[in-house]
Amino acid sequence: MKNVEIDNLLKAGVHFGHLTRKWNPNMAPYIFMEKKGMHIIDLHKTKVKLEEALTALKKIAKTGRKILFVATKKQSKFIVEREMKKINMPFVTERWYGGMLTNFTTIRKAVKKMDSIDRMKDDGTRDTLSKRERLQLDRKRAKLEKYLGSISDMNRLPAAVFIIDVLKEKIAVAEAAKLNIMTFAMVDTNSDPSMIDYPIPANDDASKSIEVILSSVVNAISEGLNERENEKKINLNQKKEDTDSKKS
Repeated sequence: MKNVEIDNLLKAGVHFGHLTRKWNPNMAPYIFMEKKGMHIIDLHKTKVKLEEALTALKKIAKTGRKILFVATKKQSKFIVEREMKKINMPFVTERWYGGMLTNFTTIRKAVKKMDSIDRMKDDGTRDTLSKRERLQLDRKRAKLEKYLGSISDMNRLPAAVFIIDVLKEKIAVAEAAKLNIMTFAMVDTNSDPSMIDYPIPANDDASKSIEVILSSVVNAISEGLNERENEKKINLNQKKEDTDSKKS
């Protein structure tokens, strides 16, 4: 796993916190200084916390379990969607439905409804409906796709949740905590890091900051997934060798 370079964090503006009057006192250990009424995050501590998070994320990915990414704020939506598609991880970028974790069974039913609408189209059932009914069905399908399409492959609760902006996504944080699901998050100076298992002190407003943190995260998860595949191949070859030796 590549070491995190502080220069890269600096260039991306990861150190820029919020106005001092908006700070959360629990972020004090991660604040380096105040400058022009703004808190500056200590990037040496960001590096340490990020590397801890990357090690844990890599281990989870290696088990084959899913990590759910939550980022509905404008600056992060496109970045998260693009990066998660690279590693086939579920994500929520439109809206967090209350109960998405705590009432997961109902969410799965909604996803199955989307699948049933698709089957109606494939088997010709949709064509037997009136124009109005088809329109209503298409609208329902589009709405489900918009909000749940990105988690349609998540057949069980994720092993972890990665959050950008814990204040904005406080419902997701609360649901994960209630179910004892491990949490990772970019935590800015206006947020409470004690709510998160693996807090990464960082500017969660700037797209460049989000991008540089997620780039490291994606690399770590990719390494975990690749190691999992390589171990599968080794085990498969070993079984084949054992079978061949028994035959001979």
